[in-house]
Amino acid sequence: MDLRQAFKADPARLQALSINAPHVFADLSKNLLSTDTEGLLQELAEQTHVVAQRNAMLLGEAINCTEDRAVMHWLLRTPVQGGALQQSPVVQGWSGATRAALAQVHETLDAMLELAEQVRQDEGITDIVNIGIGGSHLGPEVVVNALEDWVDTGKNFHFVSNVDGHELGHVLRKVRPQSTLFLIASKSFTTAETMLNARSARQWFLEQGGSENPQDELSIDKHFVALTTNVKAAADFGIGRTLGFWDWVGGRFSLWSAIGLPIAIAIGAPQFRSMLDGAHAMDAHFFTAPAAQNLPMRLGLLDVWYRDFCHFSSRCIAPYSHGLRRLTAYLQQLEMESNGKSVTRDGQVLAVRTAPVIWGEPGTNGQHAFFQMLHQGQDVIPVEFIALSDGGKYLGAHHQSLVINAIAQAQALMLGRSDEGAAKDCPGNRPSTFLLLQQLDPASLGALIALYEHRIFVSGAVWGINSFDQWGVELGKKLATQLHARQQSNDWEGVDASTLSLMQRLAQAAG
Repeated sequence: MDLRQAFKADPARLQALSINAPHVFADLSKNLLSTDTEGLLQELAEQTHVVAQRNAMLLGEAINCTEDRAVMHWLLRTPVQGGALQQSPVVQGWSGATRAALAQVHETLDAMLELAEQVRQDEGITDIVNIGIGGSHLGPEVVVNALEDWVDTGKNFHFVSNVDGHELGHVLRKVRPQSTLFLIASKSFTTAETMLNARSARQWFLEQGGSENPQDELSIDKHFVALTTNVKAAADFGIGRTLGFWDWVGGRFSLWSAIGLPIAIAIGAPQFRSMLDGAHAMDAHFFTAPAAQNLPMRLGLLDVWYRDFCHFSSRCIAPYSHGLRRLTAYLQQLEMESNGKSVTRDGQVLAVRTAPVIWGEPGTNGQHAFFQMLHQGQDVIPVEFIALSDGGKYLGAHHQSLVINAIAQAQALMLGRSDEGAAKDCPGNRPSTFLLLQQLDPASLGALIALYEHRIFVSGAVWGINSFDQWGVELGKKLATQLHARQQSNDWEGVDASTLSLMQRLAQAAG
């Protein structure tokens, strides 16, 4: 189809292919999509029982079948009563266990926000160092960056995830033990990278005059907090203050839980609750709106359309907001770890492709880097623009120019150019989605992240995969543990020549 002709032929195209959802306006009209196609995709959703799978998630059923777990990150932002989601008739089928879990959620939330306020009011603490990896790192980092206009300016926030010692070392050179609070984020308190960084931070703390005695003012107990369910392991480490969460919270969906403590310290309890409210509004929209008016549903089906019918292998995320500069990295994990699967829930090899490669950079930087390929390259790559209609305190010439650039790029991808010579020709007809937030505030950001969570669920449900496990990640961890053991025992029997050679070179370099 030709988008230029589609707009000429259908004056109502924008109205039919745009939607207002909580805190987000989505313009889908520049996609290679017709209303007929959307109708067929919604039939596909019916045939693959997406709504039934959605309702099973809302009922707390164990839809994470390989780990026999429920998937209830949405419960973390559900009010005890009076929330919009409670209007769904499906909620009437909640079990006593789900209702009990909701009460536990709010008990933990209240405790976390109380601790966050204590830290915010402690003028002696100037630096917060969050040590985690994956979901316990990317989620808090992207939110703290995005909401920097709400961040307490009296505190500095540092996020350490890489097991490369340079990252932790650079942070430790900037802080002092007496004014630093370390947050160790690991559900099991055994995550290899996190615990190596945590032990190194602990050693540094002791070498700088810290103490293992909880009674001392400069003690591990007063300067470390564990975000974990393994209270015993945290206590053995020397940490008495812990906040936990549940096995039905996947790591990449956990920023709403105790993992969000650095967010709560940064923006404060009222704004953290506002972020939860925005996410809950999107939850209610997803769980109750009909498919034709349901933004996560429409975007998830669009992703299936592009991946399996148009055979597009990647999607570019272009947030035109400095605050969202880490969003693409977060979405890479959220989507590619969730839907990067080749086998169905039933163990059958899929006959179609699943998750696309997610990549991108903030605009306008991306315009002077990879947009050349988007306009003139041989691959068609759908682009997702994210912009703000209100730039907050930076409204004015800067913000106007920023958003106009985003709108112009979307227009240029569609229109192309063919009248200035072959070297300058751009074929046009390149698809894009435009997501517009009123402003980058806690509620809008909560809604945006929840939108992506549910969108990924929809495409995974169509494909019939389990979007909530990550056995490929576990394989690499397992082999790394085995290599550590072989290094200690010097037993290399059965190891391939390449791996053995690299390990030997590592040993030689170490001395």
